[in-house]
Amino acid sequence: MKILISNDDGIFATGLQTLAAKLSQQYEVYVVAPDRERSAMGHALTLHKPIRIDEVEMKFPVAKAFSTSGTPSDCVKLALNALLDVKIDLVVSGINHGPNLGSDVIYSGTVSAALEGAIHGIPSIAVSLVNGSDKLADFSHGAEFIAEFLPLAMKVGIPAKSILNVNIPAVSRHHFAGVQIAELGTRMYTDSYERRVDPRGGVYYWLAGEVIETGEAEGTDVEAIRNNMVSVSPVHYNLSNYSALTLLKEKLEVLGKL
Repeated sequence: MKILISNDDGIFATGLQTLAAKLSQQYEVYVVAPDRERSAMGHALTLHKPIRIDEVEMKFPVAKAFSTSGTPSDCVKLALNALLDVKIDLVVSGINHGPNLGSDVIYSGTVSAALEGAIHGIPSIAVSLVNGSDKLADFSHGAEFIAEFLPLAMKVGIPAKSILNVNIPAVSRHHFAGVQIAELGTRMYTDSYERRVDPRGGVYYWLAGEVIETGEAEGTDVEAIRNNMVSVSPVHYNLSNYSALTLLKEKLEVLGKL
């Protein structure tokens, strides 16, 4: 199986390096990732300037590795349409340095890289470690889980136009409480901005919001992680609200054709 790995933390991020090292023991691995951190880029694409690329030597046996000056979505799009001359069987994005739970997926470059794979019709998975932003975070447990999870996910099949968004709890592997197939929860932030002044008198603002810890209903990814379970959430890029679509059609039929 040929696997493309990308992320939004940069090609030299510990999460990506740990995952790529583990998967390269079993699979033919290709890496195309940003040359620096590109967190919270969402599904942004680079349109008004060139994207620079450099081939990178990794410390473990991957088939090829490239860093780019682009966004996570750029990386996957470039890999599949320009850089690689092989047919990729699976895209894995991560392991992200921090969770991607609930509404985080809207902003996440990690999730968007996986979604770009799905847009190209390739089974894709996004992986995040809840305490991954800690300096002493251990990504090996998440990499081991993904190595064991991939064959099962490929056998079961990932639905078309969808990805699996996987979040790994911040505990050692033998303390995992299980795996929960979970819907996205609600992860809200205070969204406060600090007003500051630079040495030249210019005013700027720095986003300083924090997560609002609220109760979550059973069956959500947020609740699963709080219970030390690995959460696996199917996420699709077709944003149509089908229940609202049906309702609007019914209402418009009653009101008459426009």
